[in-house]
Amino acid sequence: MSTPTLADRIDGLLPQTQCTKCGYDGCRPYASAIASGEADINRCPPGGEDGVRALASLLDRPPPALDLSRGSPGPLMVAVIDEAHCIGCTLCIDACPVDAIVGAAKLMHTVLDDLCTGCDLCVAPCPVDCIAMIPASRDWTADDARRARDRHERRARRLREIADADAGAGAGARRAAAPLAASARHAAGPAADAPSENADIRKRAAIENALARARARRGRPAS
Repeated sequence: MSTPTLADRIDGLLPQTQCTKCGYDGCRPYASAIASGEADINRCPPGGEDGVRALASLLDRPPPALDLSRGSPGPLMVAVIDEAHCIGCTLCIDACPVDAIVGAAKLMHTVLDDLCTGCDLCVAPCPVDCIAMIPASRDWTADDARRARDRHERRARRLREIADADAGAGAGARRAAAPLAASARHAAGPAADAPSENADIRKRAAIENALARARARRGRPAS
């Protein structure tokens, strides 16, 4: 077994809510920044003053005051989706750092309470404002933190694998299609040089239609 690095030990003291309020893309990047001296130890609202003191003890230094410009500590919150108004756009699913939201395109989404870290990253992307943060009925535990770290790491690996696969497939498709595309452009003339945006147009239209229906149900004027 490898010896834990300083960043590992710091990461082990962070709450693993992956909320990004510290200014970094998750707890591990923040831990690495602390270990390298690039960030102070007081930028984690979910960890609160107790978290600052734990980090200060690890690093054998006086604890600074919690940086309240990053947010205020408080009880654990969880996201709740108003399922009657959810349009199934999947933007909240894309935003959740720990895969705590389930659903599919054009279908209702829901939050798994026991997996939600209270990060509130799903709230802003929702185009119909149907997500609210409410107090959880429990406290955040060390086991919650461990599970959240694991889910965050699995999600990051999955997204990297998808990006790598898409990049490889795209490169292969471009190489294979290049001769055919050149031949088609030659046969079709200058009009064929304009890129097709039909798929994007259809997607935007579908989202706009869904938003219009949601506004109508909620009595909201179109923006």
